[in-house]
Amino acid sequence: MLKQLKTDESGFTLIEILIVIVILGILASAIGPRLMSAPDKAKVAQAQQHVAALETALQMYSLNVGDYPTSEQGLQALWKSPNPEPENWERTIQKPTFTDPWGHDYVYLYPGNHEGYDYDLYSLGKDGKDGGEDFNTDITSWIEEVE
Repeated sequence: MLKQLKTDESGFTLIEILIVIVILGILASAIGPRLMSAPDKAKVAQAQQHVAALETALQMYSLNVGDYPTSEQGLQALWKSPNPEPENWERTIQKPTFTDPWGHDYVYLYPGNHEGYDYDLYSLGKDGKDGGEDFNTDITSWIEEVE
């Protein structure tokens, strides 16, 4: 009638649990930084695509109007008619994307400051300041010549 309770010794020891925790910690420290930088890499790629699309729109504007928008008119001239409206003006961009993925306005200067390029178009990167490294570097429409 009385059943004896089994004293089954199955389960994990403290050492086994600690080993698993250490292994998980090592994996997290190796994989974690890669996962954490993925959103920043995606934003850099998005900014590069925006700059390329804006370059195409600027080329189309130049072909239609005969010149690029002035610095004062800015990139808005691709979307809204500048005042006074240039002859042959037409909208050259379908969706106005004038801010980079970090929320800063793209910088547009015409005429540009880089030899061989008509205009300067760039994003200041994650930090919103000139220059920088890694995700803070500027994303430009020109190629820097390294000497």
